[in-house]
Amino acid sequence: MSSTTPLLDVSGLTKHFPIKGGFPIKRTVGAVQAVDGLDFQVAEGESLGLVGESGCGKSTTGRLITRLLEPTGGKITYRGQDITHAGRRDLAPIRSEIQMIFQDPYASLNPRQTVGKIISGPMEINDIDPEGGREKRVRELLEIVGLNPEHYNRFPHEFSGGQRQRIGVARALALEPKLIVADEPVSALDVSIQAQVVNLLQKVQRELGIAFVFIAHDLAIVRHFSQRVAVMYLGKIVEIADREDLYGNPRHPYTRALLSAVPEATVEEEPRERIRLTGDVPSPINPPSGCRFRTRCWKATEKCASEAPPLVQVEGNKPGHLTACHYPETAGTVPAPRLSKDPEAAA
Repeated sequence: MSSTTPLLDVSGLTKHFPIKGGFPIKRTVGAVQAVDGLDFQVAEGESLGLVGESGCGKSTTGRLITRLLEPTGGKITYRGQDITHAGRRDLAPIRSEIQMIFQDPYASLNPRQTVGKIISGPMEINDIDPEGGREKRVRELLEIVGLNPEHYNRFPHEFSGGQRQRIGVARALALEPKLIVADEPVSALDVSIQAQVVNLLQKVQRELGIAFVFIAHDLAIVRHFSQRVAVMYLGKIVEIADREDLYGNPRHPYTRALLSAVPEATVEEEPRERIRLTGDVPSPINPPSGCRFRTRCWKATEKCASEAPPLVQVEGNKPGHLTACHYPETAGTVPAPRLSKDPEAAA
């Protein structure tokens, strides 16, 4: 495969959940527009961060990429192959290459199975017999994620939250995937061990060359882990850019508001401006016309209500820095927050 061909190419990805009601009860009366027209790419070995408020569609996007959910529209291309509506037989060889780490380490592990059974399960399903046997491979994986190989016969309830998430990481690595979707992998953990899990994932990515889609709402952790960052709002990507460019030069008003809310550990002579958004996030059942952020934006005009801004390169942006706004922030005038690159310090 050419180095210019992305590992994952998502175009116009859409997911609407039907709302049933009325009489008869099966009649569709509306739809939750959870994801509405996403465009992004992930290169081999790259990490893309996906950030935004709760309910913006981040986790739904992750489940669409892994084909745990069926897309309503758009296109998902993996290594040049269209998998948008691929059937079970066509997805079988791809399933092993796209794995997922779930948010809740307590709910994602079967309490009735031993650690060995949980991690070897994907190998059994895919009829994979590694050299030396499955048990040897499981013990190797336990060692890779920082657990004792002797824990092979233990059950999930004997582990802490951080250790359980490490078991989830080991399970995701069992089939030697090319892409891992990490759905808020540290949000359910104590802040004292979040850094350990993030550093583990970073080590795995660096040593094994695995691409990541890292879904999170903690901006400091995303900056620590991801090479590029996409900001989502109400089912759409409003800005996507290289990590340093997005954090140092946010052009979308929503991105600027998010970054202004990050607490700083240092005291400045002139405190950074804190932007407080008014109102609540609109319902995805009936999103605003035009720009979806306009109901909370201090720059909104009639144009914002009538025309949806495309995600494009605006003047002053570096190549690859795309923004969906009719009136983007002036380049270089927004002070960057002093985010620690160490998630342990950020916690």
